[in-house]
Amino acid sequence: MTLDLPVDINRYMDNPEGHHHEKIFCEVTVGDDIGFRYNRQTMTYELVTDLQTWNHSVPPARLLDKITQQYAIELLSATAESEGFEIAKKEVTREGAVELTVTRWG
Repeated sequence: MTLDLPVDINRYMDNPEGHHHEKIFCEVTVGDDIGFRYNRQTMTYELVTDLQTWNHSVPPARLLDKITQQYAIELLSATAESEGFEIAKKEVTREGAVELTVTRWG
């Protein structure tokens, strides 16, 4: 899945045409209408977009699923490597699940 949109950091989101509300600052933006801002209270990133004007081939829920999956892969890989393991194989199943095989030589 790719949206082929530019990624930027630390900018205000553009308001959709005809919408006149406060602009929202995002730590990460994808194109002009998808952003992620950090919530200091929950210590999580929140998706910022206008669902009324969403015009992408990927539904917002699917986008979040793929981002969450990729984040988990990166986190697990980094943790495994920091513990002395090596990623031996990364496989995507028919169902879309990702299986990582790690090895460590003693």
